[in-house]
Amino acid sequence: MSGKRLQVGIIGAGRIGKVHASTVAFSLPQAKIVAITDLNQDAAAELAERCDIPSVAPSAEALLADPKVEAVLICSSTDTHARLIGEAARAGKHIFCEKPIAHDLANIDTALQAVAKSGVKLQIGFNRRFDANFARVRKAVATGEVGTPRLLHIVSRDPFPPPIAFVKKSGGMFLDMTIHDFDMARFLLGEEVEEIFVAGGVMVDPGVGAEGDLDTAVIVLRFRSGAIGTIDNCRQAAYGYDQRVEILGSLGKIATENLFPNEATVSTGTEIRRDLPLNFFMDRYRESFAAEMRAFVEAVIQNHPVPVSGEDARAPVVMGLAARKSFDECRPVRLGEIADGPTKH
Repeated sequence: MSGKRLQVGIIGAGRIGKVHASTVAFSLPQAKIVAITDLNQDAAAELAERCDIPSVAPSAEALLADPKVEAVLICSSTDTHARLIGEAARAGKHIFCEKPIAHDLANIDTALQAVAKSGVKLQIGFNRRFDANFARVRKAVATGEVGTPRLLHIVSRDPFPPPIAFVKKSGGMFLDMTIHDFDMARFLLGEEVEEIFVAGGVMVDPGVGAEGDLDTAVIVLRFRSGAIGTIDNCRQAAYGYDQRVEILGSLGKIATENLFPNEATVSTGTEIRRDLPLNFFMDRYRESFAAEMRAFVEAVIQNHPVPVSGEDARAPVVMGLAARKSFDECRPVRLGEIADGPTKH
């Protein structure tokens, strides 16, 4: 590695690529972006100019062949993630990749095998782990502050449904939206889920149902310890982005509420009200995106384990596949039914 400043390449100049590029360029002096690429070369060039990136590579392959690039941020579409992880690993580049690695376990396993063989670091972009509120909930469980967990409840509702064009390629709600909540469930309780049961339907957009997907669901999780979790998902909440967590333990509970653009409350003779919560993930999780990128850069520079591993990427996909099977078959599904469960490697 060249000195103490990590030389980074970015694959993907879309929405999340812009977020990570801005973080590295303007808030992370331990790293420098030396190249970027995107299928849309104009988008890559525009982001390169905005973030003072010296090189726009003609392709991902060209970027990975650049000897100046020590680590790569994979921010391209999901269907490219597994292939690019394998190529980056074989090129000897450390890897940060957005979730999920793939929608199927075979491609995930192939990518993880390439990483293991190469010895490079791989961190997956489950940014919610780095949110200060959720980290505090995890601390309360890990230190025993609330005792033995009994119940976990995660509320995750979007302000509006995605376009049908997105639904067609997303892998379904469980592998696109709920996958974050599956990761949070494992992270917050610090243990694996054994069984999943789903009740769900199409209550927001009939077009989602026409594509064979759901937009509303309640997922019940049974953890190895016997603790029970529920995930409450909906693709639309009229009041905005709803992100809450509660854990009930033997000694008490800990809960987080939504974040708001301000803390002001208006009280009149007819009502007490406040402004709506932050409207979507780009605002709600802005700091967590920056924190996860700092963690990745530090892990590479200091040569310590990444905080979100490839195994952490595989487990929520197993959970998502189990959730879909549960919905389709109207029964609880044990994760061991889904290709050896969440801890194959």
